[in-house]
Amino acid sequence: MLAGAHSPSYRALYKSGELEERARAAWQLLAHCELCPHRCGVDRLAGVLGKCRSGALPKVASWNLHPWEEPPISGSRGSGTIFFSGCTGRCRFCQNYPISQMGVGQEVSLERLAEMMLRLQRRGAHNINFVTPTHFSAALVAALPLAIEQGLCIPLLYNCSGFESVETLRLLEGIIDIWLPDSKYANDEVASRWSGFPDYVAHNRRALAEMFRQVGEQLVLDDDGLAWRGMVIRHLVLPGGLAGTESVMRWIARNLSRNVHVSLMAQYFPAYKCVGEQVLGCKITEDEYKEAIAVLEAEGLGHGWVQEWSPAYS
Repeated sequence: MLAGAHSPSYRALYKSGELEERARAAWQLLAHCELCPHRCGVDRLAGVLGKCRSGALPKVASWNLHPWEEPPISGSRGSGTIFFSGCTGRCRFCQNYPISQMGVGQEVSLERLAEMMLRLQRRGAHNINFVTPTHFSAALVAALPLAIEQGLCIPLLYNCSGFESVETLRLLEGIIDIWLPDSKYANDEVASRWSGFPDYVAHNRRALAEMFRQVGEQLVLDDDGLAWRGMVIRHLVLPGGLAGTESVMRWIARNLSRNVHVSLMAQYFPAYKCVGEQVLGCKITEDEYKEAIAVLEAEGLGHGWVQEWSPAYS
C-alpha cells in the first residue's frame, strides 16, 4: 500500500450521513448511560455521575505528539494522543492516577475536541490516539463530524483498558481504525481487587473478539511502516504472576489468532496505592519477564513487541 493512500472508513460514514446518525444515537445513550460494562444507567446529560465520575462533555488532561507508543503507531513524528480524565477502572497501581483517579483535566466542548484532533494532524501526527476514551466515546463520535468537515483524514486509534461493552464497540465500527486494548487479567478476583473491574475476564474477551471481528488479524501498514488498520493487544506483566500472563496468551492464540500483534510490557512499577504493598510494591524481576516471553513464544504469538529488560525495571 502506498503511504497516505488509505482513506479512513469514518470519512465514508460521514459522506453517507451514517456518522451523524450514530453521533446522535451515542449522545442520547448518555441519558441512561450504559457505555461501559458497569451499566450505571445514570443520566449524564443531567449531570448525574456514575462509576466513571464524568459528565457528558469530555474532560481532557493533556494532548500532544507522543513518541513512545509501538513503532507503527508512533512512527517518526509521533502519535497524536488525547488523554481523557477519569476512568471506568480503579487500578490501585495506576501510573497515571492523577488523571485517571483524581480527575486532573479540563472539560472541553465538542468543538474544542474536534480542534484538538485537527491541530494534532497539522502538527504531523500519524494518527489520533484516544487514551482512556471509553466513558467519553459518545463525545468522541459527536465531535468527529466537526473535525471531518475541516479536513481530518488520519487514522483513529482507541487506546483502552479492555473493559468494554460490545454494544459500544459496535457503535464505533467503521469509526475506529486501530484498536489498542489491554488484556490485563485472567482472573476476575484479581481484577476486582486491584482494578475494580467486575467480571473483567468475560467482558475483556468479548471485547477483544468484537474488535478482532471488525478489523481482523492483520495490522495493515503503509510503505513507511505506519499502522492504518488493525489491532494490537497490550499486556502488562505484573509481579507474582498476578496478571495471569500464561492464560491471557493462551486465550489470544487459541481464540483469536496467532497472527494478532501483542505488545508484552515490562515497565510495571509500584505507584499510587501499591507503594509498599507486599506483592505489587515491587517491580517485576528479569526472570518473570523472561518467563512471560517464553509463554508468548510457546503459544506461537510471533507478531508484536517485547521489551529489552534492564535493571531499571527491577
